[in-house]
Amino acid sequence: MNHSELKSFLDEKVIQYNTLDFIESDPVQIPHLFTQKEDIEIAGFLSATIAWGNRTMIIRNSHKMMDLIGNAPYDFVMSHKEEDLAKLEHFVHRTFNSHDFTFFIKSLKNIYQNHNGLESVYSKNQQLETMQKSISDFKKIFFEIPHQYRTQKHVSDPMNNSAAKRINMFLRWMVRQDNKGVDLGIWKSISPASLSCPLDVHSGNVARKLGLLTRKQNDGKAVAALDLKLRELDPNDPVKYDFALFGLGVFEGF
Repeated sequence: MNHSELKSFLDEKVIQYNTLDFIESDPVQIPHLFTQKEDIEIAGFLSATIAWGNRTMIIRNSHKMMDLIGNAPYDFVMSHKEEDLAKLEHFVHRTFNSHDFTFFIKSLKNIYQNHNGLESVYSKNQQLETMQKSISDFKKIFFEIPHQYRTQKHVSDPMNNSAAKRINMFLRWMVRQDNKGVDLGIWKSISPASLSCPLDVHSGNVARKLGLLTRKQNDGKAVAALDLKLRELDPNDPVKYDFALFGLGVFEGF
């Protein structure tokens, strides 16, 4: 396919998959449960953090996380006592366990108390057409309070060549102005043009088959290369093509 044909094909796939039906089988449904800004972003951040593995399990355990914090994420983060954290004791999703969950709650409280919230932290130190340094800076702030070293693996750092798939997906949810109602678009201080594709095995394989990506590893360098190609297709909303690449891979076995 030439450039025009590829754009037309992918634009059609975006229309096909960027619909409310997509929510039913995707963890984006978790932040959609809430209406308050802080509830939406905390629910989104927590569910995106465990978004690897079987999608049914991801969604089930994300709902379990919300149940454990009383389906009131912001209130729990800001008002919890030590006995409340004991409720999280038996939570586990793959390698993310109750110790990690407990730390995430404490760190989020620090971010809302001392850094004006998640949006404020992510919107600092923005660079043209990339959020990767902002993500790296976020990780530094997230782990500025005492923590177990093992927990650091649950927040990626693109400056270490990580694809940071789950954080890029979370940012897509929070930032992208979606007229189809899938992405929530509640953060106005970050441009959708700066977002990166949440690169995983599905979107990576499809991107290679379409000639959008040649690098074999799904790492930070691959994200940067794919971003350049997607911005050629739509510089204002490049990550809309995540719907096309993911849909082609997961639902069509492309």
